[in-house]
Amino acid sequence: MKTKIALLFAGQGAQVVGMGRDIAEAHPSAAALFDRADEVLGMPLKRVTFEGPKEELTQTRYCQPALFVHGLACLQALRDRVGDFPVHAAAGLSLGEFTAHAAAGTFDFETGLRLVGRRGLFMQEACENTAGAMAAMIGADESTVRALAAETDVDVANLNSPGQIVVSGETSKVALAVSLAKEHGIRMAKMLDVAGAYHSRLMNSAFVKLGEELQNTQFAEPRFPVICNVDARAVREPEEIRATLQDQVTGSVRWTESMEYLLDQEKCEVFLELGPGGVLAGLMNRIRKGTRCISVSDVASLEAAVAQWKEL
Repeated sequence: MKTKIALLFAGQGAQVVGMGRDIAEAHPSAAALFDRADEVLGMPLKRVTFEGPKEELTQTRYCQPALFVHGLACLQALRDRVGDFPVHAAAGLSLGEFTAHAAAGTFDFETGLRLVGRRGLFMQEACENTAGAMAAMIGADESTVRALAAETDVDVANLNSPGQIVVSGETSKVALAVSLAKEHGIRMAKMLDVAGAYHSRLMNSAFVKLGEELQNTQFAEPRFPVICNVDARAVREPEEIRATLQDQVTGSVRWTESMEYLLDQEKCEVFLELGPGGVLAGLMNRIRKGTRCISVSDVASLEAAVAQWKEL
């Protein structure tokens, strides 16, 4: 296969109750990942992922490892159907960056799962100990949102696609930013239904604790380039991977630039989204309309992907 394929992995917020259930029922290799996750984490991750309730799955300590396992289960199921295939590069939105590294062999499944489990716990603790919020700014460029963020003392959390930027910080300050958005020429601003201020200085306690975990974890050089969120570039050396994964907790997710790097520098032609909801395919359509993106989240989308695979 000469087509340059990039893997994309979903981040927190994409989760849905039941994700991975039919994939696991149809593919024992995928089911084994969910079973092993329960053993490694010592928690009923499979039950919460497959059955909910939604409020429990939404908790950061469940949500992050659930998405990690689901992404890799989707990849395994696809490989079951089409065989192993060369991957040119990978990226993941926030939590998904850890999934991308697991796919690239930076660390094995169990090591990545433990890291993600600890990350989720640390971030949930940070949420519970702060009063934070996030808001989406729709229809504005980066410089406009950064000016508003500076004025209201909030952080720029996600640069998801042209015209879709998220700010994060103390609840009262984020609410102020929303109220002032139209004065800055921003078409629409809305508070997001999240547990806290991710990718902001309010996550500093999680930043410190995750940094310690990362330093105590053995990393290998990834088999293919993984694009880091904070710098929107490929990272290869273990020390720079540790640093970028830690910085991501409080830093901005530069998703638009990351996708442009995969398109323009890595020359990727087909993007394979592994995770629920098709969120990343939607963002890609706004970043570079017409880019081919195949999404796999369940058995139906897997079958559609296998049918498309024959054309690659």
